[in-house]
Amino acid sequence: MTTRIALVDDDLNILTTVSILLESEGFSVSKYSDGEQALNDFADSPPDLAVLDIKMPRMDGMELLNRLRRTSNLPVIFLTSKDDEIDEFLGLKMGADDYVKKPFSQRLLVERIRTVLRRHRVKSGDEEGGEEEVLERGKLRLDSVRHACFWDDQEVTLTVTEFMLLHALAYRPGHVKSRDQLMDAAYDDNIYVDDRTIDSHIKRLRKKIKSVDPEFSAIETLYGVGYRFKDK
Repeated sequence: MTTRIALVDDDLNILTTVSILLESEGFSVSKYSDGEQALNDFADSPPDLAVLDIKMPRMDGMELLNRLRRTSNLPVIFLTSKDDEIDEFLGLKMGADDYVKKPFSQRLLVERIRTVLRRHRVKSGDEEGGEEEVLERGKLRLDSVRHACFWDDQEVTLTVTEFMLLHALAYRPGHVKSRDQLMDAAYDDNIYVDDRTIDSHIKRLRKKIKSVDPEFSAIETLYGVGYRFKDK
């Protein structure tokens, strides 16, 4: 059966261009410009994944997610504005699976959708996981099936991209990963992101783990080379 994506955004241009792209990728798309209407329809005919804009009139994406999580584990990706860091954090805590910042690469959005769908199917037991289930390195524990990260037994909420980057670094402690190698680990081959994007993800990753352990220093920067993980 065709995978159905719900696209919820009050920006008509985004609804039109993204739905055309997703349909060209083989997805079925339901478009909504109003969160309340989307919520009502989801009750009768839930999609396989929802892409929600955070800033919407009447019912915004955050409220829509909050209402959804009372009865559903539907995979959700947020579309956020450039400076919505607080909203991103709260959204992930409430159960969003990932977020993509506006303005965004449409190809990147498609790749994030495919990744979140794949992880959700593994969690649900509908698909075999291709990676080891739990990776432990010192205080770090990564559960790939449940997409869960723990540092010193405290959970750290990560996006899909941050989780993949951390897994790539921790898989071989002490080995340096160039930015190109980290791009390959976190993005599909046909998605290009520049070095600054990787640096930004690493910065946010460190910040999140430091929120539970201010002394965290396991991700080292080798200037001009890349990053490496040390587990001691």
